[in-house]
Amino acid sequence: MEQLNVIKNKVKDIINKKQLKIDPKIIVVTKTFPFNKILPLLDSGHIHYGENKIQEAENKWLATKNRYKDLQLHMIGKLQTNKAKKAVQLFDYIHSLDNAKLALKLSQYQNELGKKIKLFIQVNLTDEKQKVGVMLNELNHFYNYCTKELSLNIIGLMCLPPIESNSYKYFELLKKNADKLNLKELSMGMSSDFEQAILNGSTYLRLGTAILGERTLT
Repeated sequence: MEQLNVIKNKVKDIINKKQLKIDPKIIVVTKTFPFNKILPLLDSGHIHYGENKIQEAENKWLATKNRYKDLQLHMIGKLQTNKAKKAVQLFDYIHSLDNAKLALKLSQYQNELGKKIKLFIQVNLTDEKQKVGVMLNELNHFYNYCTKELSLNIIGLMCLPPIESNSYKYFELLKKNADKLNLKELSMGMSSDFEQAILNGSTYLRLGTAILGERTLT
């Protein structure tokens, strides 16, 4: 809990110093962390949490969602189309919409389940085919397909800059493209680069180790 407050104060300091007109939400990324590490944050009133895998999220959060009514769950990892229905059932936000097949499945399951999810389009800013995300030159067409043909609730864009890269320039590029589409929300910034993300207008920060410490991978 103490570390979350440290991060919140750091975020406020950056915003105040630069006189930015944003109030980023902090998503605590809880993948691989046991529930006893998360409970103090929940009990303190923090509501935004992120997971990378459907099965882990189900095991950890299914019962918890009934106890904490304000809880907002974010799917931030790669989402396979065969897990789309479970994702719609469990999550409030999906940050990794990256292809037309997944968009269609999400639309179908939202209609079937009578639930609207807030969605971010994951953008590939490096133009490398092997990287995940919608290519920049296809973004406008994909956005129109999602919103006009499928009536999906696209609230913003998300990116994952290459590891050990200059994150700032990628965040700047994502912001420019969000502005072109008149999208207000930006999911960018992790523990290593959230300060640069804030400077470029991020509204959702995805922070794990900065709050919960280093992961112990088994």
